[in-house]
Amino acid sequence: MTIRIPADQNGFSLIEALIALGVLATGLLGLAQVFTIGLAALTSAAPDIAAREKATEAIESVYTARDTRTVTWAQIRNVNGTSGSDGGVFLDGAHALTVSGADGLLNTVDDGAVEASVLPGPDGRLGTEDDLSQPMTQFTREIEIRDVASNLRRIRVVIRYVSGSAHREYVLETLISSFA
Repeated sequence: MTIRIPADQNGFSLIEALIALGVLATGLLGLAQVFTIGLAALTSAAPDIAAREKATEAIESVYTARDTRTVTWAQIRNVNGTSGSDGGVFLDGAHALTVSGADGLLNTVDDGAVEASVLPGPDGRLGTEDDLSQPMTQFTREIEIRDVASNLRRIRVVIRYVSGSAHREYVLETLISSFA
């Protein structure tokens, strides 16, 4: 007994196999691109988190200065500001991320050296002699304080930084009132 296979069911032709291979290659290239994007996002995560924390730290220092009366309400402004002579204590423009000075405020005249990020050394433990200190020179911070009303001001903190080859910016805005 002989089994006959119809001519339209003989298998794949070379063209059909090449088309299937092209579809498979396109899918694999798309998957490789997803991994590349994910890896790029992973490498930028640490600077993104640092920018967010440094912006929050700046806002908190202004609130603390108001609450502890380190500075007066009139001094919670930029030095120049919009009028050119607002008379506040916060420096205008972007400045390196520095440690706060004696007044405990960031971006003021008495600030110290550039902040450093401390990472665990070869032993993998933080707080030992082999820890690595990396200055945060790729970051700048700008604190902008503007009047909204007589007892209300807008604080805008802009952290600019380089992550890989990309220049990034993190902006945090809030309001502060003269009432502690």
